[in-house]
Amino acid sequence: MTQKYDAAQIKVLEGLEAVRKRPGMYIGNTSKSGLNHLVFEVVDNSIDEAMAGHCTEVTVTIEEGNIVTVIDNGRGIPIDIHKEKGIPAADVVMTTLHAGGKFEGEGYKISGGLHGVGISVVNALSEWLEMDVVRGDKRYKQKYFRGDPKKLIGEYQDVSDVPSGTVIRFMPDVKIFDSLEFTSEVIDHRLKELAFLNPGIIIHFEDTRYEVDVQKTYQFEGGIRSYVESINEGKATLFRPPIYLKKERDSYQIEVSLQYVSDHYDEHVISFANNIRTKEGGTHLAGFRTALTRVINNFARKYDLLKDKASNFSGADLREGLSAVVSVKLPNPQFEGQTKTKLGNSEMKGIVDSLTDEGLTDFVETNPGVAKLIINKALIAQRVREATRNAQDLARRKTSLESTTLPGKLADCSDSDPANCEIYLVEGDSAGGSAKQGRDRNFQAILPLRGKVLNVEKARIDKILANEEIRNLITAIGPEVIKGLSGRDLDDDDENRDPMEILKKLRYHKVVIMTDADVDGAHIRTLLLTFFFRYAREMIQAGALYIAQPPLFLVKNGSFKKYLYNEAALEETLAEIGKEKTSIQRYKGLGEMNPDQLWNTTLDPERRTMLRITMEDGEAADEIFTLLMGNKVEPRREFIEKYAKTVRWIDI
Repeated sequence: MTQKYDAAQIKVLEGLEAVRKRPGMYIGNTSKSGLNHLVFEVVDNSIDEAMAGHCTEVTVTIEEGNIVTVIDNGRGIPIDIHKEKGIPAADVVMTTLHAGGKFEGEGYKISGGLHGVGISVVNALSEWLEMDVVRGDKRYKQKYFRGDPKKLIGEYQDVSDVPSGTVIRFMPDVKIFDSLEFTSEVIDHRLKELAFLNPGIIIHFEDTRYEVDVQKTYQFEGGIRSYVESINEGKATLFRPPIYLKKERDSYQIEVSLQYVSDHYDEHVISFANNIRTKEGGTHLAGFRTALTRVINNFARKYDLLKDKASNFSGADLREGLSAVVSVKLPNPQFEGQTKTKLGNSEMKGIVDSLTDEGLTDFVETNPGVAKLIINKALIAQRVREATRNAQDLARRKTSLESTTLPGKLADCSDSDPANCEIYLVEGDSAGGSAKQGRDRNFQAILPLRGKVLNVEKARIDKILANEEIRNLITAIGPEVIKGLSGRDLDDDDENRDPMEILKKLRYHKVVIMTDADVDGAHIRTLLLTFFFRYAREMIQAGALYIAQPPLFLVKNGSFKKYLYNEAALEETLAEIGKEKTSIQRYKGLGEMNPDQLWNTTLDPERRTMLRITMEDGEAADEIFTLLMGNKVEPRREFIEKYAKTVRWIDI
């Protein structure tokens, strides 16, 4: 039967109804990251006021019940009557998409929220939102319920001697979000980031939801130079202080700060456009990278410092161990999507390239000692890269499915489609034996790892490739996903890579870490996570890395039988069934489980629980890996002593 399709089927979504109907289009998703994004949208408005020179202090508070309050001492949202709408301008801003002071006029020459949908989207996706604005000698209060203003609540008051500013207080809508639990650490990190990007501004953060309140204040007069120093805290740097450049051309401004870490081999470059974190880079980052490579090569060639006069340093040689922050301010930025992950303005590549070249050339000519330190590090990177080419050739396969040198211990699966396949990385031969017997051979592969794998945080890639367990792991999952083993990683212009492309290089679309539920198992899991974070980060971004959740206990009482996954569940179960005649089996290792038990609890897709590894904030992850897995012991001990009593996420 033909389905009826006429004018009656055309639905017009009025006001903010479209946002509630398709929230993912505006905040990315309705999970934790989308929820946290609500806070960022409100705060970004306050920061836009700071960039315009009208705000010096911002306070963000998360209260019990996941209620958020954002206060700034800016000019206040305009509260006079809007000529076209006939209502206060603040109501227009809060209830109308694409309404704001950032499209034209002199309200904001530079801003992050150019789409004009930020605060209205927060309003639409909140169960309620309260606005309190002081502007001049007037105060205006309004409350909205799921985006609709209740006119009887909105009111003006005459005030005197009250500082101007805006207070936004809201509670997310439980009908929209998977959870209302804001991630304190993520919000805290973003606020600290904004304080770095806006020297002098004071940002307060308070979270009162837990027994121990979080109270922090950020103010950094050093700006992004202080940011780079923070990134490299606890690391041995090649020189101090970081290089800092600030240049302007017409309506464009660039700031660059960079420093090299002598015993670190990963690249850590963060980019921003109008204070918005561009996680996928863009034209400004491409311009910076091109200029850095050219300037250092020109200096090395001018003073005859290259090993081979016919061979320049590659971009990869000059980015090894590099920490940098690139921040640009521009009118009318073009981002890909409202969540703003990539800058697309074509003119920015040339502008950043030219201004960075100009500033960096002046720096290296007046600081030749620093330039020579950078060149010496690049020479080492170049030699190591050449030395590892043979290992790369051995590890790399013609396609992601062909291999004649798969590890001998790998029990592969029979399905040839990577999208259907998964590989379990297990601890030792005993667990490997149980897993091999308990798996479904059609789509599940098992790779036993012997002992604790190498801590890649403390080793160069040539040492990593010489490690047998790491080499087996790389060969099994697909060498081309590993940084340094794929020819494309040597390209200068690699910030445009799509993480989802990595799935085409994997032999299995699910790579599952399955270790014992003890201290050694947790250590091995952490070592593997360190490896994937440092050398296969795109695999994490593509959602291909998982952690298996084998049970800790088997509880039996007569006909009652239940697998339990943590101590809390055990206590709850014992309270229900009693301890009398109850037997409790504690699984210290996977090898203690029978193959059928392992299948029923951990391997069977119909019954198992697996955790997908995600990376909401790569910079915060980098900091914690450096702290906990790096060479310096003292910062690690201080961290453990500081948080031992208050840690909430002690186990994955």
